[in-house]
Amino acid sequence: MEIEPPLQVFYNALMKKDGEEGENGRILEDERELVVEECDELPLIDLGLLKMGNLEREKCKRQIVEAARNWGFFQVVNHGVPERALKAVMFEQKKVFNQPFEKKSLRNFMNLSGSYRWGNSQAISPTQISWSEAFHIAVLEVPSLEDQYLSLRSTVEGVVKKFGGLAESIAEILGQSLGMKSSYFEESCKRGRSSFRLNRYPPCPFASKVYGLVPHTDTDFLTILYQPPQINALHLMKDGNWLAVKPNPQALLVNIGDLLQVVSNDVFKSLKHRVIASEAVERFSFAYFYCPSDDVMIESCTKPSIYRQFSYKEYRQQIEKDVEKTGDKVGLPRFLLHNIMHVSNQYLMSTNSRDS
Repeated sequence: MEIEPPLQVFYNALMKKDGEEGENGRILEDERELVVEECDELPLIDLGLLKMGNLEREKCKRQIVEAARNWGFFQVVNHGVPERALKAVMFEQKKVFNQPFEKKSLRNFMNLSGSYRWGNSQAISPTQISWSEAFHIAVLEVPSLEDQYLSLRSTVEGVVKKFGGLAESIAEILGQSLGMKSSYFEESCKRGRSSFRLNRYPPCPFASKVYGLVPHTDTDFLTILYQPPQINALHLMKDGNWLAVKPNPQALLVNIGDLLQVVSNDVFKSLKHRVIASEAVERFSFAYFYCPSDDVMIESCTKPSIYRQFSYKEYRQQIEKDVEKTGDKVGLPRFLLHNIMHVSNQYLMSTNSRDS
C-alpha cells in the first residue's frame, strides 16, 4: 500500500485553482526571501559548564541569555541527551512513517487522537503548502501509545523527559535574567500542553515551488530540535535575511517561541523560520515544544507592556481562526497593545464624526 500522503494531488489542484505560477516556473514571492546566506555565526553553547564552578556556570548563563537576546536561535552541546537515544527515536519514527497512508491517517492511529498531519489543509495559495508529514503528540498522551508500539513509546518517553528538563532549565535561566519568579515555568508547564513532533520531509518533485514547512514562528515558550546532518534544510530569518543553519551532529537546536517573546516584553525574539523542500533527499527531524496549560495567563514581566494579557488557550484559538481564514498564522501582532489602541481610536473618531 502507498505510504505517501497525497501531497502531489493536493499541490496540482491548488496550483490549477490559484494560478500563481510565474513564467520561470517558480512561485511568485518576495525577492528578499530568495537570497539565502550560510549561517556561520549561530551561537554554540557548552551546557557542561553549568555543572562546573561558579565562574563557568555564570559564563554559560550569560551565553544563553545573550544568544536569546541577539539571535533567538542557538545550539547546545553536552546537553545530557545520549546520542544513542536520539538515534533510537530516528529509527523508530522511520518505522512509523513507513506505515500505509490509510493507516497513518486513521483518527485513532496508535491510540492517539488526531496526531497525524500532512501538508497544510488550510492552504489557499501554493506558497502556503508544506511538503511534509508529521505526528504531533501531546506529551501527556505519550504513555497512551498502544502496546503494539511499545518500542516507540519507551524511546519517545525517555527523550521527552530529557528534552522537557532541558527546556525548563534554559527557560529558568532566561527568566532569572528578567527577574521572574524562579518557579514560573515549572508551575506553568507542569501539566501543560507541551508536545513532541516527529517530522518527515519526503522527496519533492516541485522543490523549487513549495516549502518543506512554511515560514512560521513557534507557538510556545521554547522549542528544542534535533536534525541529523544531511542537508541545510532549516532557514531562519534574521535582520530581513534568510540564513541556512548547518546541522551539528553533536548539538541540539534551541529557539525562542512566541510566548517567551511576550513574557520578556520583546527582549527575546521568536524568529520566523522555514524548512526547504528537497527534490532527492528524504529528511527526518523531531522537536519538543515547551508549552503551558490552557488557563495560564501570558503577560510581559516588565512595564510598560508591548502586548496585552491573554491566556494560552485564547492565543491558540486566534491562530486557528487566522489559519482557517487566511491559510497563515498571524500570531503576536494580533495582541500588540498599540494595535488595539489604534482600532479603539479609529472607532471613537468615527463615532464622534457621526455625532457631530
